[in-house]
Amino acid sequence: MESKINRVCVFCGSSSGKDPVYLAVAEKLGEFIAGNNLELVYGGASIGVMGRIADTVLDGGGKVTGVIPELLQGEVAHAGLSELHITKTMHERKAMMFEMSDAFIAMPGGLGTLEEIFEVLTWAQLGYHSKPCGLLNVAGYYDKMIEFLEHSVREKFVRPENIDILQVAGSPEKLFELFKNYRPVKIKKWLDPENIQ
Repeated sequence: MESKINRVCVFCGSSSGKDPVYLAVAEKLGEFIAGNNLELVYGGASIGVMGRIADTVLDGGGKVTGVIPELLQGEVAHAGLSELHITKTMHERKAMMFEMSDAFIAMPGGLGTLEEIFEVLTWAQLGYHSKPCGLLNVAGYYDKMIEFLEHSVREKFVRPENIDILQVAGSPEKLFELFKNYRPVKIKKWLDPENIQ
């Protein structure tokens, strides 16, 4: 794969979700990561979608780095990872995952997954980084969220260019193709003097 991406951070649920397709696509993403000699960075859990993608990458001979706060370590930490980092806080966890990673993917997940992908999107919007960010929109899981983001553009709280930062695809292959062609653009802020009306 022709890309500068070496390590991929995947945000996803510690639950398996209602539909078996979520675990099935986690396996596909894991196989893609291992098969393309990429490394996985994720939240360090052994359960749910998180555990399935980690196990799949490991089974494929890939490297998996987990980052988990000490509050959760004893409950759900994966014991078989290539590396496991324990942090004091969630803030430290997210900062470490960000520094380690070249791209970010949100699979289906809950509040933590949403918070994580929106944080890296916000940082990209502000110009703190130019790493690609994407949604693996399994079985339309994120359709309503995408509709809301489009609504926020119409209501002029978000610029269309900022929505375009977020790459969306239904398969790992398509998402990484978007990543490969991703070119960050300089985005003017609402608070720039020339944008105030």
